Amino acid sequence: MTRQLHFNLFLMPRGHHEGAWRHPDSTRRALTDLELYVEAARIAEAAKFDAVFLADTLVAPNNGGLVASGAMEPITLLSALAARTDRIGLIGTASTTYSLPYTHARQFASLDHLSGGRAGWNIVTSWAPQAGLNYGLEQDVGHGDRYAIAEEFVEAVDALWRSFPSEAIHDNRETGQYLDPSLIQPANYNGKHYRTQGPLNVPSSPQGRPVYIQAGQSDSGRGFAARWAEAIFTAHLGKETAQSFYSDVKRRAVGYGRRPEDIVVLPGISAAIGSTTHEAQQVWEELDALTSPQIGLARLSARFGGHDFSGIPLDRVLTRGDFPDPTQVEASKSRATGYVDLALKEGLTLRGLLQKLAGARGHFTATGTPEQIADIIEDWFRTGAADGFNVMPPIVNKQLEVFATEVVPILRKRNLFRTEYEGGTLRSHFGLKPVEPKLPLADTA
Repeated sequence: MTRQLHFNLFLMPRGHHEGAWRHPDSTRRALTDLELYVEAARIAEAAKFDAVFLADTLVAPNNGGLVASGAMEPITLLSALAARTDRIGLIGTASTTYSLPYTHARQFASLDHLSGGRAGWNIVTSWAPQAGLNYGLEQDVGHGDRYAIAEEFVEAVDALWRSFPSEAIHDNRETGQYLDPSLIQPANYNGKHYRTQGPLNVPSSPQGRPVYIQAGQSDSGRGFAARWAEAIFTAHLGKETAQSFYSDVKRRAVGYGRRPEDIVVLPGISAAIGSTTHEAQQVWEELDALTSPQIGLARLSARFGGHDFSGIPLDRVLTRGDFPDPTQVEASKSRATGYVDLALKEGLTLRGLLQKLAGARGHFTATGTPEQIADIIEDWFRTGAADGFNVMPPIVNKQLEVFATEVVPILRKRNLFRTEYEGGTLRSHFGLKPVEPKLPLADTA
């Protein structure tokens, strides 16, 4: 079969640009209105996107009230979307740092059943400052410790998802046998950070288990992704770093006995699209005019673990000394490093950096006609930078509709994207092999 692109809709309620909530073309629905999410998901489903993806945060807004924020909890929202969509995948973010494996395994297994096998779990380790305090912890967990915890968390959840195979359900009314208890085994997971006996009380789901998605870009994150991830959401400001990441993580996966095609790599792309390049550029200009440096400073500070950038003149060219050492940042090392590299490489002022990040927070941004955006996507796809993209519309639903109805048809004509879904599960959309049935993990103590 000819290799084809994969697209996820990375859904931010009004759009990915900080100023999108004020733009006249963005949806006027409240962030808590289910119909907002249904409308966007149906646009993506009509275009045959692989999935709709919801991010999450575990802290309250800290942006001075100048940007739309306060979105709903992903698993709950995706469960509602499961009933209002038919084929598109449903990917939710959930933390391994501030959750419990048993509860988490039940929630996602239930979502996979409710959706007929369309669930995916975006595995995050939670970098936001203050998150620990919301969960009764005196201090936030360090970067290295977060990944050690994540390894155990996923091992525990994986064991729970294998502890109750669907084959154990006979549901035989004539014989009176509902279950074959011999096929249900305790997980008996005992790690340093997590313990769970099991078995799970929800049988394995239509996909065997939900699809594993991961977004880490640090060395620890890449190692984790190479072992566990079936799809990777990654952020790059240019094609060269995307190519480097793509080859590195696929090579690491082979080291774990996996095939390169076992992982789908999906960088983010936020494209402003117009009938002309000038019209597309106007989209960014209109959005930039609706935001303020105060919003950008708060976001930048959060990425650098709370560092205060407010004393730097907005219109002076940035130097390396204006930033804390990104390798020492406990929040998001890879993203912080990318911001520093971008500022120094392009000679940006602080104002210029904030404008660069307002659109997509370190993801790739593009500007052009539908044909030009299709050319960029095809180039990344054919040159080893991506297997597809996390589509991040700067304005929802306007720019999402333009991408779905004008860019996607061009890619179809080039035989690069599906015309119909070939299967009913997220695993089939991504072209992933079926989950092999295994016995639960042995006691790890």
